[in-house]
Amino acid sequence: MTTTPAPIVAGVDGSSSALDAVEWAARECARHRVPLRLVHALLIPVQGYPELLISAHEARQAMEGQAEAWLAEAEKAARAAAPTVDVEAVRLSGAVVPVLVEESREARMVVLGSQGLGGFTGLLVGSTAVGLSAHGLCPVVVVRGDPGPDAPVVVGVDGSPASEAAIGFAFEAASTRGAPLTAVMTWTDFLVDSPYNEARLAIDWERVEEAERRLLAQRMAGWQEKYPDVRVNRLVLRDRPVRALLKLAEDAQLLVVGSRGHGGFTGMLLGSTSQALVYHAPCPLAVVRPTS
Repeated sequence: MTTTPAPIVAGVDGSSSALDAVEWAARECARHRVPLRLVHALLIPVQGYPELLISAHEARQAMEGQAEAWLAEAEKAARAAAPTVDVEAVRLSGAVVPVLVEESREARMVVLGSQGLGGFTGLLVGSTAVGLSAHGLCPVVVVRGDPGPDAPVVVGVDGSPASEAAIGFAFEAASTRGAPLTAVMTWTDFLVDSPYNEARLAIDWERVEEAERRLLAQRMAGWQEKYPDVRVNRLVLRDRPVRALLKLAEDAQLLVVGSRGHGGFTGMLLGSTSQALVYHAPCPLAVVRPTS
């Protein structure tokens, strides 16, 4: 008896940004040999729009027809991008974020465009992507840019156990792509949180940097043993995390961060580092929640 692998879910809203995300998701499905599930969330507004009560049936028919057309367009794009992938297209009723959060329960990851329209009206990353990254139960990928296949995968490491899921995701992504991995930890004169007590109180900033290097090596060691095919470049930078990661993302094919953390990324909640990257990352961004 075999079980169907968890699908990758892609949000569909009729925008060109969503189509880019669908194509990215289809190629990711081919790498992992998993099915692709295309989802459109349909919510017909009635409250506050009394004129719709008169023609609710006609409005629903029109919106459903548009949704089906968008799904058909997305399915065509997915099959062109990855002909061997099994594709399912579904129209679901409800608001976007709750629908996608529910989808995330059984998904390998959920993939979104960086902006949109239609059934995902207002799919600016400030709403749907941030909301899903905060509450989804699987990794969330926001697709932006057109990175080259030889570019590295970049992962932000904050020194906390919560960042382990992001590191694992990044190693797997690099391995399936045959790409190098850049692991970066940042620290500043004003914000240092290391498990080494001596570093916390140090005035000698070289000792602080050395402590951070030891911590980064410690966090990466087990994963390098699991993925010996991945070439890893470890960076410890004296910089703010958002600025450092945005700079590295300019030449990356995927940027991976945890949804929260501490250490070199102190306060890394979806109101700080992760959220800023969702808004501004120039390449596809994966936000990975802790597994527990």
